[in-house]
Amino acid sequence: MECTVSWTGSTGARSGMGFIAETGSGHVLAMDGAPDAARPDNGGRNLAPRPMETVLAGTGGCTAYDVVLILRRGRHDVRGCSVHLTSERAESEPKVFTKIHMHFTVTGKGLAPEAVERAIALSHEKYCSASIMLGKTAVITTGFEIVEA
Repeated sequence: MECTVSWTGSTGARSGMGFIAETGSGHVLAMDGAPDAARPDNGGRNLAPRPMETVLAGTGGCTAYDVVLILRRGRHDVRGCSVHLTSERAESEPKVFTKIHMHFTVTGKGLAPEAVERAIALSHEKYCSASIMLGKTAVITTGFEIVEA
């Protein structure tokens, strides 16, 4: 896996802190920093997600992918899956994630709560590289609800 991240700014004043990531699979992702009123040269322009937001989003994508795949492999009639992530970060540098809560909403026909719970657990204990990695610094909790299709 590879990725090239390039700064979109220039050497001029107020050039911002935007970056473009070009992934090895040929996709492009924009990132930007938060504006800094006190030091405009150090801040972004709020034109794209923050880099740490993309880490959180990637983790959500990783675990949702697993949950859907595990349920499908178990021949469950899953028709939708979303995960809402909330997090807390350390107050001092490095500002790693210290708490992450993931709330899954899984839509399907006749889904058993035990099957959804098992799929989420397998993702976090065995398959989701991102959440397992973030679990080294953050307490990760989960919850779910099932919506009948």
